[in-house]
Amino acid sequence: MGSKLVVLAAPLFLFFLLLEYYISRKKNQEVYKYGSSVSNISIGIAERFINLFVGGIFYTVFVYVYENYAWFEIPKEWYVCLLLLVVADLVWYWYHRLGHQINLFWAAHIVHHHSDEFNFTAATRITTIQAFIRTPFWCALPLLGFHPDQVMLVLVLHGMYSFFTHTQVINAPKWLEFILITPSLHGVHHASNEKYLDKNFGDVFVFWDKIFGTFQQEEEKPVYGITHPLNRYSFLWQHFHYYLEIIEGVRREVTVKGKFRIIFGSPEVMDQNIRPYIEKVFLENRRETGLSDNLKKYVNCQLVFVFLLLTFVTFGFADLDGYEKFNFSGILIVTLINIGALLEQKKWIYYLEIFRLFFFLLLFGHKVEGWLPVFLMFNALIMICISNDLKKWYFYHFLEYEKIRK
Repeated sequence: MGSKLVVLAAPLFLFFLLLEYYISRKKNQEVYKYGSSVSNISIGIAERFINLFVGGIFYTVFVYVYENYAWFEIPKEWYVCLLLLVVADLVWYWYHRLGHQINLFWAAHIVHHHSDEFNFTAATRITTIQAFIRTPFWCALPLLGFHPDQVMLVLVLHGMYSFFTHTQVINAPKWLEFILITPSLHGVHHASNEKYLDKNFGDVFVFWDKIFGTFQQEEEKPVYGITHPLNRYSFLWQHFHYYLEIIEGVRREVTVKGKFRIIFGSPEVMDQNIRPYIEKVFLENRRETGLSDNLKKYVNCQLVFVFLLLTFVTFGFADLDGYEKFNFSGILIVTLINIGALLEQKKWIYYLEIFRLFFFLLLFGHKVEGWLPVFLMFNALIMICISNDLKKWYFYHFLEYEKIRK
């Protein structure tokens, strides 16, 4: 049932995204930036896809805690959901606050804050790693005695509300800020202005921030993003760069106490020279060439493809066998990596395109009788690999720096 709801949610997401884009253009607001928006959506698609495989684990954990360790027997009545929403938001507040104050947690949550734009695409910028970190906090709800079914329902509602706080086109009345987190207040949380750092951790209700001293109204215009911008679109790098920074920070420390401080201390203890160092070690220099209309069309086609693939796999997930799930996963993840590499103009993108074809061939081989067609297609794939003319054609049309160099 849950997976089917994701299918229904996808068209709604597109509707609200297009509506926000239309309203922002009518208001002459620069809300969307092409590369950043594509990156946001890519990360959101990956999270939704991976959750198809692991989402059931979270519910199973809630049931186990509820059936074995619940402190109270809270009735499963509709009005209990109101109390549960308040309690859930309190749990969220402390999970969220610790997510900004402990490096190990921040490594997962920083992905949500990379974007230098604040719109509905930024709301989707979450990772499954965050979900695994969040789950022990959410376990407090069934531990108190709230039924897992109600917990799941309230968490869905909780997430739906937070989606609509990621926008600049909704001007909520100021009096609402006495009760709820508004887009203006959550925009403060996403800002890198010094006075806005570590403020407004609540997701639905504003009073937790007021009680615990982290409330801040919007005064000066927010500058969205993190204090040291990542300026990268690489799908894998965005997910894992901060873990590499932690590892490097631990390596540089000579004492156990120092290593412990890097892992469980706040981001402020991290040496700011670490990121440039690991970028030099792991990344090639980024080519600032601009993105042609031709390249954007190609990226858009790939983004539409993975969106449709997510919808298809979600709707038929229970009917797919393990082999099909493996191949669809390979196609989707490689395509998302491909999109980020295209935005960053990586020279190895051509070979990644060929690697993606490999998963298509495996899927095709699973469906046809006999391996002769697959054998012939693999030979065709090898010819593509060694075709210098095709490689030059691809580079010229999709790697802009090749045109500049000529």
